[in-house]
Amino acid sequence: MRFRAVLTGASGGIGRAMAVALAPHCDSLVLVGRDKARLSPIDGKSFLLGADITTAQGRDAVASASPGINLLINNAGVSEFVAFAAQSDASMERIFAVNVLAPMQLTRRLLPALLAQPAAMVVNVGSVMGYLGYPGCAAYSASKFALRGFTEALRRELADTRVRAMYLAPRTTRTAMNGAALDALNAELGNAADAPEAVALQLMSFLEKPAAERLIGMPEALFARINQLAPALVDAALRRQLPIIRRHLAKEATP
Repeated sequence: MRFRAVLTGASGGIGRAMAVALAPHCDSLVLVGRDKARLSPIDGKSFLLGADITTAQGRDAVASASPGINLLINNAGVSEFVAFAAQSDASMERIFAVNVLAPMQLTRRLLPALLAQPAAMVVNVGSVMGYLGYPGCAAYSASKFALRGFTEALRRELADTRVRAMYLAPRTTRTAMNGAALDALNAELGNAADAPEAVALQLMSFLEKPAAERLIGMPEALFARINQLAPALVDAALRRQLPIIRRHLAKEATP
């Protein structure tokens, strides 16, 4: 299948790697980022669009730039590693605006164009934390749970159409979004972190063999499934990690 694609959050990290992997399979590729100066062209097929998709004007700009779209990848996201008691209202609101409301509203804006195609896909890039709430990531985890719920509901609502809604869930990935404290925590706990290029390869495999969802990486994918079936087991494991997590949260909070 050849794509006429829109990719949000394309300016760096996972988004940039996805753009590079996706471009050879596209007849057109709209790369969307809030700051156009941070976007880089992939080839002659890519169109760079500076747009804030948390605004109606930004979503309209995306729609105007992508006629005939048959693939939407909602990849833009933000996070904060912080104790919930110390997290600001503004931070929580921003996380939900970018991670949940923007992909929902952009998908709705582009849905008529997607439905007009012989086949189309919406891929919402979530996280393993959309299955597994993690201390220090309460708002981020909640936003990815919400994005997964939206994907599931949309998939069922569109089940008799030619549009597929899919959820891609990376584990920790080596990007600037993590921050030093979270990187240090993952290193101390021995948690694996994937390169953005590895996530991009998983995306391409996901597009070749579409499914409702794909979790990336073991044992994180297994833990996510265990959490759905026997959450008390995961509760106990994370409780043992709490002193370490809190130590790194304290470092993050230190000015």
